[in-house]
Amino acid sequence: MTTGQAGGALATAPAAAAVRRRITVRGVVQGVGFRPFVHTLATELGLTGHVTNTGDGVVAEVEGAPAALARFGERLGAEAPPLALVEAVDGEDLAVAGDTGFRILPSRADGPSRTLVSPDAATCDACLAELTDPADRRYRHPFLTCTHCGPRFTIVTAVPYDRALTTMNRFPMCARCAREYADPADRRFHAQPIACHDCGPRLRLLTADPADRTRPPRPAPGPDPVAETRRLLADGAIVAVKGLGGYHLVCDASDDTAVTTLRRRKSRGDKPFALMACQLADIEHLVRLRDEERALLTGPVRPIVLLRRAPHPAPPPDAPALSAAVAPGSPDLGVMLPYTPLHHLLLGLPGDPPGPRLLVMTSGNIAGEPIVTDDDEAVVRLAQLADAWLLHDRPIHIPCDDSVVRISDGEPLFVRRSRGYAPFPVPLPVPVRPALAAGGDLKNVLCLAEGRRAWLSAHIGDMDDLATQLAFEKAEAHLETVTGVRPQLLAADRHPGYRSGRWAERHTDGRALVRVQHHHAHIAAAMAEHGLGDRQPVIGVAFDGTGYGDDHAVWGGEILLADYDGYRRFGQLAYVPLPGGDTTVRRPYRMALAHLRAAGLDWAADLPPVAACPPDERPLLARQLERHLNCVPTSSMGRLFDAVSSLAGVCHHAGYEAQAAVALEAAALTADEDHGPGYTFALHTAPTGQAGADTVADPAPVLTAIVEDLRAGTAPALIAARFHTAVADLVRRCCALARQRAGLTTVALTGGVFANTLLAEATARLLRQDGFTVLRHRRVPPNDGGLALGQIVVAARAVPAFGGVGVP
Repeated sequence: MTTGQAGGALATAPAAAAVRRRITVRGVVQGVGFRPFVHTLATELGLTGHVTNTGDGVVAEVEGAPAALARFGERLGAEAPPLALVEAVDGEDLAVAGDTGFRILPSRADGPSRTLVSPDAATCDACLAELTDPADRRYRHPFLTCTHCGPRFTIVTAVPYDRALTTMNRFPMCARCAREYADPADRRFHAQPIACHDCGPRLRLLTADPADRTRPPRPAPGPDPVAETRRLLADGAIVAVKGLGGYHLVCDASDDTAVTTLRRRKSRGDKPFALMACQLADIEHLVRLRDEERALLTGPVRPIVLLRRAPHPAPPPDAPALSAAVAPGSPDLGVMLPYTPLHHLLLGLPGDPPGPRLLVMTSGNIAGEPIVTDDDEAVVRLAQLADAWLLHDRPIHIPCDDSVVRISDGEPLFVRRSRGYAPFPVPLPVPVRPALAAGGDLKNVLCLAEGRRAWLSAHIGDMDDLATQLAFEKAEAHLETVTGVRPQLLAADRHPGYRSGRWAERHTDGRALVRVQHHHAHIAAAMAEHGLGDRQPVIGVAFDGTGYGDDHAVWGGEILLADYDGYRRFGQLAYVPLPGGDTTVRRPYRMALAHLRAAGLDWAADLPPVAACPPDERPLLARQLERHLNCVPTSSMGRLFDAVSSLAGVCHHAGYEAQAAVALEAAALTADEDHGPGYTFALHTAPTGQAGADTVADPAPVLTAIVEDLRAGTAPALIAARFHTAVADLVRRCCALARQRAGLTTVALTGGVFANTLLAEATARLLRQDGFTVLRHRRVPPNDGGLALGQIVVAARAVPAFGGVGVP
């Protein structure tokens, strides 16, 4: 054969034989435009076949040249849609079928669910451009969405994710929306919540009768509910606005009267309200804004971001004012940007009449109850709170409060993990059997897990009323539906009075129930989210307000040597009596007096908590402490923060959880540079064989030094700063002892006290200087909102086989 002949033979050689593969993609791949993406990619590469949603994920059968099929597999994960997260891609060879073209098939609901439902996502730039374009057919459409944004988790009723299995199933698409939905080249190709002015949900505005708020509200006049709502807000009204995951109570954040009225109606005390700003420029002069915080504020989640206030705000001439009643006494402002088209419309589009540019956006609920989602319920339950209701007819299937996040040490720190994150799973470093953890009674979040994934619910709330308990049951059933996890094991806190634990007891149905110690669960949660495996024990520093201890005391200032299998109580804050339980939590001056008595310090009249205690209460409290009447011992660091807050004259009455501690941190942030000696806890080693912790931290020297500082005229801010420094130094010293005795070099900082970033960052800095590896929460909150994750991994280790009896 000549060279020319060889070249001719190569030029006319037949193409490689076609091959066919079934490819299953798992992860967040439903509700994010993944099937349209697969369709477009396969068509571009000249492949044939089909793609569908199943309970197992997105399944594609793809046929064509081997090289094209290889490129298809490479690009599947690398070029996935913005909201997608590809966790696994599995393939198997099939016989060639000879398909022509590539199709999207109807979803199949066969088998258990193993796919991941996407969280709700903020309005994307492309949709926002349409919202503001008078020439676009979706101009000012309040429910504008596409495959890259909009409601997901809150409207899904079952999987696989399809319109028929969402609350959009009651809205038939018009002809134009149907064409977009069926067009592979369109951004709304198979976008399940697709709608427009012609076929989508409808807004309604109802107004209360100001003369008689018991009468049913009336439809508001006028053709545009949003324009009328903006007018009402500008006039000082409080409006209940239906959002993605529930109702907000909304008012003009610049209007002192409106904000104060909302605070009074909701019995809010001084608890800060969250703000929604039209744009970052409206709040930049009020806060310190770093790049990481800007990214959170403007990203696809749009949580409430806690921002440190600027020390000396200098507002530009056109900046909106901010009422002092929005966040009195708080060192932070909680700020979010609009995340739905309706929010953008409420804050005004270019050319709209002037209206509020800063809105208070607080959960639409009565204090202590879950966020309201049902329209009829909103009209009844919020009747004494709202002047008007802006509602719509797209049902919310599952409640979902706004997430609350801050940046600490350059990384996100959750205060509340909910909208935009739930039900996104947390990967587990150890495999677990199918299990359900009920969480705690405060800031309740439940968790389902199987294999190496844990799904946490949205924030549910405090389990002290029937409405929240019913919301818990609905959230548990929904999470089982969307995850496909059928628990064979239950976990709950050891506290015998917790309603979450009692729910678990009533629902065992023959399954094992594991009771997990509160602070062990906190530490295990930190370990799990950082990927620690078996037999990797840590020094767990768990500081919070309340946790049921092994000795039936109230723990909360604990240092445990722990892994998933168990723990040893290495250190604790010295016990003091907690007189009257919740009464003392609400009155920090009582905790201060209890600590003063335990430290052997007199209740002198010149001390702030003594002056704050009513004269007729003082002898009763003294007798109660002397006789140990209704006094459970507590080692709580949270209660010590309360005591010092009152002792320093910062906060004597707490209208909301942790108010005294928050106020103490706020004071410390304003302190001048300290050149004094500071404060030091005494450390005592327990005698060998004595029950309890090896090391006990006695706050008496700290309290004595604070009293001396008070009498010397030291500013409360400096006292607060010195106390924070003393607590950080205490952790440093205890961890050094633990390393010396146990050889451990990893420290987990957990519990609600470590939501205090001044303390947490100072403590972590000292420990790193000493060569420790420091674990801080990044995926779940350090407070009880992360408790269920730790319960899951501990419980899965406690029961060696499926079934069996409960573990005490």
